[in-house]
Amino acid sequence: MSALEIVDLTPENIRDYGVCGYKDTKKHVELRNKLQWFNDYYPKGLRIKAVMSEEGGYQGMIEYIPGNYAHRPVKADGYLFIHCLYVGLKKEYKGKGFGQVLIQSCIDDAQNAGMSGVAVVTRKGSFMANDAIFLKMGFEVVDEAKPDFHLLVKKFDAATYNPKFKEDMQVNLKNFGTGLTILRSPQCPYTEKNVKAMMTTAKEQFHLDVQLVDLSDAAAAQDSPCPFGSFGIIYDGKIISHHPISNTRFVNILEKLIK
Repeated sequence: MSALEIVDLTPENIRDYGVCGYKDTKKHVELRNKLQWFNDYYPKGLRIKAVMSEEGGYQGMIEYIPGNYAHRPVKADGYLFIHCLYVGLKKEYKGKGFGQVLIQSCIDDAQNAGMSGVAVVTRKGSFMANDAIFLKMGFEVVDEAKPDFHLLVKKFDAATYNPKFKEDMQVNLKNFGTGLTILRSPQCPYTEKNVKAMMTTAKEQFHLDVQLVDLSDAAAAQDSPCPFGSFGIIYDGKIISHHPISNTRFVNILEKLIK
């Protein structure tokens, strides 16, 4: 391996490299779940490219999938859809241009497959990539969802339809009614961490029963009321977290809601 290179992960080699910063399958159930999910969706077009450093190991990735299998509440059939993009777990690997290289590899794959373009959900807040790098590469914002999510697209033909967030997100939110619900999907391994602690905290500290909903496939994630799709915490019909959080952050949120 050279000092820094991009590796195409496959069912045959993904255990050697790990994914999302995880490598020990014995230690991390979230990695085992992610690997099973990867194996299920790889034949359907899921791809992960990892930025690997000879000295620093896993330093970033891009994950994308045909839009009909996107684990976000979007309509993006005919597009390649980017789930995740990040580079630089260590600061010395940031700003080297690998983010643009990863995005371009997705664009190239979409063109070679005869697809309509590439779509991605971003947000101004934490945990997800923001608009900046995508706008720089010719993407445009075509839809948005509260509180700070954007849906961007790079189309190969201007006449092609624009992807959009599903219009029934608010309707789906009402389906959860009162109480506390945690949604999660194996697409994002960070949705496993701290969930057990949060469920214990909810019951023992706040005397709340928790409904844990495992979003088992793309269809379930696309029906999520949360724009992130693969995770969400809902309390009394309101989304109180759009992305995975620590138990400490969870406590802080509930203390403000339950007085």
